[in-house]
Amino acid sequence: MSISAAIVLFAVCWFMVFFIVLPLRLITQDDAGEVVPGTPRSAPAGFVVKRKAKITTVAALLVWAAIYIVITQGWITVRDFDVMGRLPPPAQLD
Repeated sequence: MSISAAIVLFAVCWFMVFFIVLPLRLITQDDAGEVVPGTPRSAPAGFVVKRKAKITTVAALLVWAAIYIVITQGWITVRDFDVMGRLPPPAQLD
């Protein structure tokens, strides 16, 4: 796996985990009882993005490491997804 592929894989993992972490333990302005005029009642009551970004980074690193190991060890390859059988046969080693 090239360095650019590893960076792209980490970015994808990070954003996927971030969108999972964002709504966890969310306290809305309506729940807190203090709705700021001009904002929706479902807006977050506090600014917690920095803390959630840190949690996301740690979790995404674990997810990325697991996927990286699976890919580099060859446990899953492109041939596993070739359901139509269109890839040429693997090269024979002499």
